[in-house]
Amino acid sequence: MMQGNNSYDGTSKDCRMLIMNGQIVLKDVVVDGALVVEEGIITAILQEEDDIAEMKECFAEQGEQRLIDAVGRFVLPGLIDIHCDAIEKEAQPRPNTLFPLEMALLEFERKLPLHGITTMYHSLSLGVGLSLRGDHLLTEMIELIHRYNGKRAMIRNRIHLRFEVSHHEGIPILKRFLEEGKIHYLSYMDHSPGQGQYKEPGSFEKYVMKNQGVSPKEVQIIVENLIRKQHEVDWEQLKRLGKLAVKRGISVASHDDDSPDKVDEAKGFGVSISEFPIDLDTAKHATELGIDVCVGAPNVVRGISHDNNLRAVDAIKAGAAAILCSDYHPSSLLAAIFKLADEGVVELPEAVRMASLHPAQALRIDEAYGSIEIGKAADIIIVDRYEGLPWVTETIVGGVSVFSATVRY
Repeated sequence: MMQGNNSYDGTSKDCRMLIMNGQIVLKDVVVDGALVVEEGIITAILQEEDDIAEMKECFAEQGEQRLIDAVGRFVLPGLIDIHCDAIEKEAQPRPNTLFPLEMALLEFERKLPLHGITTMYHSLSLGVGLSLRGDHLLTEMIELIHRYNGKRAMIRNRIHLRFEVSHHEGIPILKRFLEEGKIHYLSYMDHSPGQGQYKEPGSFEKYVMKNQGVSPKEVQIIVENLIRKQHEVDWEQLKRLGKLAVKRGISVASHDDDSPDKVDEAKGFGVSISEFPIDLDTAKHATELGIDVCVGAPNVVRGISHDNNLRAVDAIKAGAAAILCSDYHPSSLLAAIFKLADEGVVELPEAVRMASLHPAQALRIDEAYGSIEIGKAADIIIVDRYEGLPWVTETIVGGVSVFSATVRY
Protein backbone atom coordinates (compact mmCIF):
# COMPACT_ATOMS: atom_id res chain seq x y z
CA MET A 1 0.00 0.00 0.00
CA MET A 2 1.29 3.46 -0.84
CA GLN A 3 -0.23 6.81 -0.13
CA GLY A 4 0.78 10.40 -0.56
CA ASN A 5 2.20 12.36 2.35
CA ASN A 6 0.64 15.79 2.05
CA SER A 7 3.21 17.34 4.34
CA TYR A 8 6.96 16.94 4.12
CA ASP A 9 7.93 19.12 7.09
CA GLY A 10 7.20 16.71 9.92
CA THR A 11 3.55 17.57 10.51
CA SER A 12 1.07 14.76 10.23
CA LYS A 13 -2.57 14.06 9.55
CA ASP A 14 -2.16 10.38 10.37
CA CYS A 15 -3.38 8.76 13.59
CA ARG A 16 -1.36 8.07 16.70
CA MET A 17 0.85 5.02 16.30
CA LEU A 18 2.13 2.33 18.61
CA ILE A 19 4.89 0.23 17.02
CA MET A 20 5.29 -2.93 19.10
CA ASN A 21 7.49 -6.03 19.33
CA GLY A 22 10.32 -4.58 17.28
CA GLN A 23 14.08 -4.65 17.67
CA ILE A 24 14.57 -0.89 17.88
CA VAL A 25 17.92 0.37 16.61
CA LEU A 26 18.82 3.36 18.75
CA LYS A 27 21.99 5.41 18.33
CA ASP A 28 24.24 3.00 20.21
CA VAL A 29 22.23 -0.11 20.98
CA VAL A 30 19.45 -2.41 19.76
CA VAL A 31 16.59 -2.85 22.25
CA ASP A 32 13.35 -4.80 22.29
CA GLY A 33 10.43 -2.48 22.84
CA ALA A 34 7.80 -0.18 21.44
CA LEU A 35 7.60 3.32 19.99
CA VAL A 36 4.81 5.83 20.46
CA VAL A 37 4.20 8.36 17.70
CA GLU A 38 1.91 11.36 18.12
CA GLU A 39 1.38 14.20 15.64
CA GLY A 40 4.32 13.02 13.58
CA ILE A 41 6.77 13.01 16.51
CA ILE A 42 8.30 10.17 18.52
CA THR A 43 6.93 10.75 22.03
CA ALA A 44 7.99 7.60 23.89
CA ILE A 45 10.37 4.66 23.68
CA LEU A 46 9.07 1.87 25.90
CA GLN A 47 11.03 -1.19 27.03
CA GLU A 48 9.20 -2.40 30.13
CA GLU A 49 6.44 -4.94 29.48
CA ASP A 50 4.05 -3.25 31.93
CA ASP A 51 4.53 0.13 30.23
CA ILE A 52 3.93 -1.39 26.79
CA ALA A 53 0.82 -3.26 27.98
CA GLU A 54 -0.56 -0.08 29.57
CA MET A 55 0.06 1.90 26.39
CA LYS A 56 -1.55 -0.81 24.29
CA GLU A 57 -4.63 -0.71 26.51
CA CYS A 58 -4.71 3.07 26.28
CA PHE A 59 -4.58 2.87 22.49
CA ALA A 60 -7.40 0.32 22.46
CA GLU A 61 -9.64 2.72 24.39
CA GLN A 62 -9.06 5.66 22.09
CA GLY A 63 -9.94 6.28 18.48
CA GLU A 64 -7.68 7.79 15.84
CA GLN A 65 -4.91 5.33 16.53
CA ARG A 66 -2.99 2.60 14.76
CA LEU A 67 -1.23 -0.40 16.23
CA ILE A 68 1.71 -1.79 14.23
CA ASP A 69 3.08 -5.17 15.23
CA ALA A 70 6.72 -5.33 14.12
CA VAL A 71 6.82 -9.02 15.12
CA GLY A 72 10.54 -9.22 15.84
CA ARG A 73 11.57 -7.10 12.87
CA PHE A 74 14.08 -4.29 13.05
CA VAL A 75 12.82 -0.75 13.63
CA LEU A 76 15.27 1.76 12.17
CA PRO A 77 15.36 5.51 11.64
CA GLY A 78 14.52 6.44 8.06
CA LEU A 79 17.58 6.52 5.81
CA ILE A 80 18.99 9.86 4.68
CA ASP A 81 20.66 9.66 1.27
CA ILE A 82 22.88 12.66 0.59
CA HIS A 83 24.14 11.63 -2.85
CA CYS A 84 22.12 9.78 -5.47
CA ASP A 85 21.90 10.72 -9.14
CA ALA A 86 19.49 7.90 -10.08
CA ILE A 87 16.75 10.41 -10.82
CA GLU A 88 18.75 11.37 -13.91
CA LYS A 89 18.48 7.80 -15.20
CA GLU A 90 14.78 7.81 -14.38
CA ALA A 91 14.35 10.80 -16.67
CA GLN A 92 16.77 9.55 -19.33
CA PRO A 93 17.34 5.79 -18.98
CA ARG A 94 19.21 5.63 -22.28
CA PRO A 95 20.90 8.24 -24.46
CA ASN A 96 18.34 10.34 -26.35
CA THR A 97 15.33 8.89 -24.48
CA LEU A 98 14.14 11.80 -22.36
CA PHE A 99 10.92 11.17 -20.42
CA PRO A 100 8.69 13.92 -18.96
CA LEU A 101 10.38 15.28 -15.84
CA GLU A 102 7.12 15.25 -13.86
CA MET A 103 6.75 11.54 -14.56
CA ALA A 104 10.38 10.88 -13.68
CA LEU A 105 10.09 12.63 -10.30
CA LEU A 106 6.83 10.93 -9.37
CA GLU A 107 7.98 7.46 -10.40
CA PHE A 108 11.37 7.80 -8.75
CA GLU A 109 10.01 9.18 -5.50
CA ARG A 110 7.56 6.36 -5.00
CA LYS A 111 10.39 3.80 -5.30
CA LEU A 112 12.37 5.30 -2.43
CA PRO A 113 10.17 4.23 0.53
CA LEU A 114 10.60 0.64 -0.66
CA HIS A 115 14.31 1.04 0.03
CA GLY A 116 13.82 2.73 3.42
CA ILE A 117 14.89 6.17 2.18
CA THR A 118 12.83 8.88 3.87
CA THR A 119 15.01 11.87 2.95
CA MET A 120 16.61 12.08 -0.46
CA TYR A 121 19.07 14.72 -1.59
CA HIS A 122 18.48 14.36 -5.33
CA SER A 123 21.88 14.84 -6.93
CA LEU A 124 21.50 17.07 -9.96
CA SER A 125 24.52 18.08 -11.99
CA LEU A 126 25.14 21.54 -13.33
CA GLY A 127 27.70 21.22 -16.06
CA VAL A 128 29.31 18.67 -18.38
CA GLY A 129 26.36 18.90 -20.81
CA LEU A 130 25.85 15.14 -20.79
CA SER A 131 22.65 13.28 -19.91
CA LEU A 132 20.48 15.54 -17.72
CA ARG A 133 23.56 17.56 -16.93
CA GLY A 134 22.51 20.53 -19.01
CA ASP A 135 21.40 23.89 -17.66
CA HIS A 136 17.79 23.91 -18.86
CA LEU A 137 16.98 20.38 -17.65
CA LEU A 138 18.66 20.93 -14.30
CA THR A 139 16.85 24.20 -13.63
CA GLU A 140 13.53 22.66 -14.69
CA MET A 141 14.01 19.73 -12.32
CA ILE A 142 14.93 21.94 -9.37
CA GLU A 143 11.93 24.18 -9.92
CA LEU A 144 9.72 21.10 -10.36
CA ILE A 145 10.86 19.57 -7.07
CA HIS A 146 10.11 22.82 -5.24
CA ARG A 147 6.64 23.11 -6.76
CA TYR A 148 5.95 19.46 -5.99
CA ASN A 149 7.05 19.77 -2.36
CA GLY A 150 4.63 22.66 -1.96
CA LYS A 151 1.69 20.46 -2.90
CA ARG A 152 2.46 16.93 -1.69
CA ALA A 153 5.30 14.51 -1.00
CA MET A 154 5.84 10.90 0.00
CA ILE A 155 9.33 11.48 1.36
CA ARG A 156 11.44 14.53 2.14
CA ASN A 157 12.74 15.63 -1.25
CA ARG A 158 15.84 17.79 -1.05
CA ILE A 159 18.26 19.07 -3.68
CA HIS A 160 21.97 18.34 -3.89
CA LEU A 161 23.47 20.59 -6.56
CA ARG A 162 26.60 19.10 -8.05
CA PHE A 163 28.55 21.90 -9.70
CA GLU A 164 31.15 21.10 -12.33
CA VAL A 165 33.96 23.59 -11.69
CA SER A 166 34.74 24.00 -15.39
CA HIS A 167 31.16 25.01 -16.22
CA HIS A 168 31.77 28.75 -16.23
CA GLU A 169 28.39 29.52 -17.76
CA GLY A 170 26.68 27.94 -14.78
CA ILE A 171 28.07 30.33 -12.16
CA PRO A 172 25.06 32.73 -12.32
CA ILE A 173 22.68 29.77 -11.97
CA LEU A 174 24.53 28.46 -8.93
CA LYS A 175 24.59 31.92 -7.35
CA ARG A 176 20.85 32.43 -8.00
CA PHE A 177 19.88 29.12 -6.45
CA LEU A 178 22.05 29.84 -3.41
CA GLU A 179 20.48 33.26 -2.95
CA GLU A 180 16.95 31.90 -3.46
CA GLY A 181 17.50 29.07 -0.97
CA LYS A 182 16.54 26.43 -3.52
CA ILE A 183 19.36 24.00 -2.86
CA HIS A 184 20.13 22.11 0.34
CA TYR A 185 23.60 20.72 -0.34
CA LEU A 186 26.38 21.78 -2.70
CA SER A 187 29.31 19.78 -4.04
CA TYR A 188 32.13 20.83 -6.33
CA MET A 189 33.09 18.32 -9.02
CA ASP A 190 35.95 18.18 -11.49
CA HIS A 191 35.40 15.42 -14.01
CA SER A 192 38.16 16.48 -16.35
CA PRO A 193 40.41 13.66 -17.59
CA GLY A 194 43.71 12.86 -15.90
CA GLN A 195 42.71 13.44 -12.27
CA GLY A 196 40.13 12.49 -9.67
CA GLN A 197 37.82 9.71 -10.75
CA TYR A 198 39.43 9.63 -14.20
CA LYS A 199 43.08 9.53 -13.22
CA GLU A 200 43.74 6.43 -15.33
CA PRO A 201 44.50 7.32 -18.99
CA GLY A 202 41.51 6.73 -21.24
CA SER A 203 39.04 6.09 -18.39
CA PHE A 204 37.08 9.28 -19.02
CA GLU A 205 36.74 8.57 -22.72
CA LYS A 206 35.53 5.01 -22.09
CA TYR A 207 32.92 6.20 -19.58
CA VAL A 208 31.49 8.89 -21.84
CA MET A 209 31.33 6.67 -24.92
CA LYS A 210 29.63 3.87 -22.99
CA ASN A 211 27.09 5.96 -21.11
CA GLN A 212 26.34 8.70 -23.61
CA GLY A 213 26.60 6.83 -26.89
CA VAL A 214 29.07 9.24 -28.50
CA SER A 215 31.76 8.35 -31.01
CA PRO A 216 35.56 8.48 -30.39
CA LYS A 217 35.71 11.64 -32.48
CA GLU A 218 32.91 13.28 -30.47
CA VAL A 219 34.44 12.31 -27.14
CA GLN A 220 37.78 13.78 -28.19
CA ILE A 221 36.07 17.13 -28.72
CA ILE A 222 34.48 16.83 -25.27
CA VAL A 223 37.89 16.07 -23.73
CA GLU A 224 39.60 19.01 -25.41
CA ASN A 225 36.86 21.41 -24.32
CA LEU A 226 36.93 20.15 -20.73
CA ILE A 227 40.70 20.46 -20.41
CA ARG A 228 40.62 23.99 -21.83
CA LYS A 229 37.83 25.03 -19.47
CA GLN A 230 39.51 23.41 -16.49
CA HIS A 231 42.53 25.65 -17.03
CA GLU A 232 40.23 28.70 -17.01
CA VAL A 233 38.44 27.98 -13.71
CA ASP A 234 38.03 31.02 -11.45
CA TRP A 235 38.86 29.28 -8.17
CA GLU A 236 38.51 32.43 -6.08
CA GLN A 237 34.95 32.94 -7.28
CA LEU A 238 34.09 29.33 -6.45
CA LYS A 239 35.63 29.80 -3.03
CA ARG A 240 33.41 32.84 -2.41
CA LEU A 241 30.32 30.90 -3.47
CA GLY A 242 31.28 28.00 -1.22
CA LYS A 243 31.57 30.34 1.73
CA LEU A 244 28.21 31.92 0.80
CA ALA A 245 26.65 28.46 0.91
CA VAL A 246 28.12 27.77 4.36
CA LYS A 247 26.89 31.15 5.59
CA ARG A 248 23.38 30.15 4.48
CA GLY A 249 23.56 26.84 6.33
CA ILE A 250 24.28 24.73 3.25
CA SER A 251 26.98 22.10 3.63
CA VAL A 252 29.63 21.97 0.90
CA ALA A 253 31.43 18.87 -0.37
CA SER A 254 34.42 18.06 -2.51
CA HIS A 255 34.22 15.15 -4.93
CA ASP A 256 36.70 12.44 -5.93
CA ASP A 257 39.64 13.89 -3.99
CA ASP A 258 42.74 12.08 -5.22
CA SER A 259 45.38 13.33 -2.76
CA PRO A 260 45.76 14.91 0.69
CA ASP A 261 46.73 18.14 -1.08
CA LYS A 262 43.36 18.19 -2.84
CA VAL A 263 41.63 17.84 0.54
CA ASP A 264 43.67 20.74 1.93
CA GLU A 265 42.63 22.89 -1.02
CA ALA A 266 38.99 21.90 -0.61
CA LYS A 267 39.01 22.95 3.04
CA GLY A 268 39.51 26.54 1.88
CA PHE A 269 36.23 26.37 -0.04
CA GLY A 270 34.22 25.68 3.10
CA VAL A 271 34.13 21.96 2.41
CA SER A 272 33.03 19.77 5.33
CA ILE A 273 32.33 16.55 3.37
CA SER A 274 34.61 14.59 1.04
CA GLU A 275 32.68 12.38 -1.36
CA PHE A 276 34.34 9.24 -2.71
CA PRO A 277 38.05 9.93 -2.07
CA ILE A 278 40.14 7.93 -4.52
CA ASP A 279 42.52 6.25 -2.04
CA LEU A 280 42.79 5.42 1.65
CA ASP A 281 45.51 7.98 2.45
CA THR A 282 43.26 10.74 1.14
CA ALA A 283 40.27 9.45 3.12
CA LYS A 284 42.34 9.26 6.30
CA HIS A 285 43.68 12.78 5.79
CA ALA A 286 40.18 14.18 5.33
CA THR A 287 39.01 12.44 8.50
CA GLU A 288 41.98 13.81 10.46
CA LEU A 289 40.96 17.32 9.35
CA GLY A 290 37.43 16.79 10.67
CA ILE A 291 35.92 16.37 7.20
CA ASP A 292 33.22 13.71 6.93
CA VAL A 293 34.09 11.11 4.31
CA CYS A 294 31.19 9.73 2.27
CA VAL A 295 31.51 6.37 0.52
CA GLY A 296 29.14 4.53 -1.78
CA ALA A 297 26.82 1.74 -0.67
CA PRO A 298 27.12 -0.01 -4.06
CA ASN A 299 30.86 -0.22 -3.40
CA VAL A 300 30.12 -1.94 -0.06
CA VAL A 301 27.61 -4.38 -1.56
CA ARG A 302 29.81 -5.32 -4.51
CA GLY A 303 33.03 -5.24 -2.50
CA ILE A 304 34.79 -3.08 -5.07
CA SER A 305 34.74 0.36 -6.67
CA HIS A 306 33.27 0.43 -10.16
CA ASP A 307 36.28 2.56 -11.14
CA ASN A 308 38.83 0.37 -9.31
CA ASN A 309 39.46 3.08 -6.74
CA LEU A 310 39.18 2.88 -2.93
CA ARG A 311 37.15 -0.03 -1.52
CA ALA A 312 34.56 1.51 0.79
CA VAL A 313 34.89 -1.28 3.34
CA ASP A 314 38.62 -0.56 3.70
CA ALA A 315 37.87 3.07 4.55
CA ILE A 316 35.21 2.00 7.05
CA LYS A 317 37.53 -0.52 8.73
CA ALA A 318 40.18 2.19 8.99
CA GLY A 319 37.76 4.60 10.64
CA ALA A 320 38.08 6.86 7.61
CA ALA A 321 34.45 6.92 6.43
CA ALA A 322 31.47 8.37 8.30
CA ILE A 323 28.67 8.39 5.73
CA LEU A 324 27.09 5.91 3.33
CA CYS A 325 25.15 7.09 0.30
CA SER A 326 23.48 5.16 -2.49
CA ASP A 327 25.44 7.02 -5.22
CA TYR A 328 23.51 5.65 -8.21
CA HIS A 329 21.69 2.59 -6.78
CA PRO A 330 19.10 3.35 -4.05
CA SER A 331 18.46 -0.25 -3.00
CA SER A 332 22.13 -0.66 -2.06
CA LEU A 333 21.87 1.64 0.96
CA LEU A 334 19.89 -0.68 3.24
CA ALA A 335 21.69 -3.75 1.89
CA ALA A 336 25.08 -2.19 2.70
CA ILE A 337 24.04 -1.47 6.29
CA PHE A 338 23.18 -5.09 7.00
CA LYS A 339 26.16 -6.42 5.05
CA LEU A 340 28.53 -4.37 7.21
CA ALA A 341 26.87 -5.66 10.37
CA ASP A 342 26.59 -9.28 9.20
CA GLU A 343 30.27 -9.40 8.27
CA GLY A 344 31.36 -7.85 11.55
CA VAL A 345 32.87 -4.74 9.99
CA VAL A 346 30.87 -2.58 12.43
CA GLU A 347 27.98 -3.22 14.82
CA LEU A 348 24.47 -2.68 13.47
CA PRO A 349 23.84 0.65 15.29
CA GLU A 350 27.05 2.08 13.82
CA ALA A 351 26.17 0.88 10.33
CA VAL A 352 22.72 2.45 10.68
CA ARG A 353 24.23 5.74 11.86
CA MET A 354 26.25 5.92 8.64
CA ALA A 355 23.03 6.22 6.63
CA SER A 356 20.91 8.18 9.09
CA LEU A 357 22.43 10.19 11.95
CA HIS A 358 25.82 10.93 10.39
CA PRO A 359 24.39 12.37 7.16
CA ALA A 360 21.86 14.32 9.23
CA GLN A 361 24.69 15.79 11.29
CA ALA A 362 26.77 16.56 8.20
CA LEU A 363 23.86 18.42 6.60
CA ARG A 364 22.81 20.09 9.85
CA ILE A 365 19.35 18.55 10.20
CA ASP A 366 20.07 16.22 13.11
CA GLU A 367 17.97 18.20 15.61
CA ALA A 368 14.86 16.78 13.96
CA TYR A 369 16.01 13.78 11.91
CA GLY A 370 18.49 10.92 11.73
CA SER A 371 17.82 8.81 14.82
CA ILE A 372 15.05 7.31 16.91
CA GLU A 373 14.82 9.72 19.81
CA ILE A 374 12.00 11.33 21.75
CA GLY A 375 11.11 14.66 20.18
CA LYS A 376 12.42 13.84 16.72
CA ALA A 377 10.31 13.41 13.61
CA ALA A 378 8.80 9.95 13.23
CA ASP A 379 10.74 8.96 10.12
CA ILE A 380 10.85 5.23 10.73
CA ILE A 381 11.29 2.05 8.71
CA ILE A 382 10.46 -1.51 9.70
CA VAL A 383 12.82 -4.08 8.20
CA ASP A 384 12.53 -7.85 7.85
CA ARG A 385 15.10 -10.31 6.48
CA TYR A 386 14.68 -12.84 3.68
CA GLU A 387 17.53 -15.26 3.01
CA GLY A 388 19.87 -12.77 4.64
CA LEU A 389 18.69 -9.78 2.63
CA PRO A 390 16.86 -6.89 4.30
CA TRP A 391 13.54 -5.72 2.93
CA VAL A 392 11.27 -2.94 4.11
CA THR A 393 7.80 -3.86 5.32
CA GLU A 394 6.72 -0.36 6.36
CA THR A 395 7.96 3.18 5.84
CA ILE A 396 6.71 6.06 7.97
CA VAL A 397 7.54 9.68 7.19
CA GLY A 398 6.55 12.33 9.69
CA GLY A 399 4.11 9.92 11.30
CA VAL A 400 2.45 9.05 7.99
CA SER A 401 2.67 5.50 6.64
CA VAL A 402 3.70 5.99 3.02
CA PHE A 403 4.50 2.35 2.22
CA SER A 404 3.38 -0.98 3.60
CA ALA A 405 4.10 -4.45 2.21
CA THR A 406 3.03 -7.97 2.97
CA VAL A 407 4.15 -11.21 1.37
CA ARG A 408 1.87 -13.79 -0.23
CA TYR A 409 2.98 -17.28 0.81
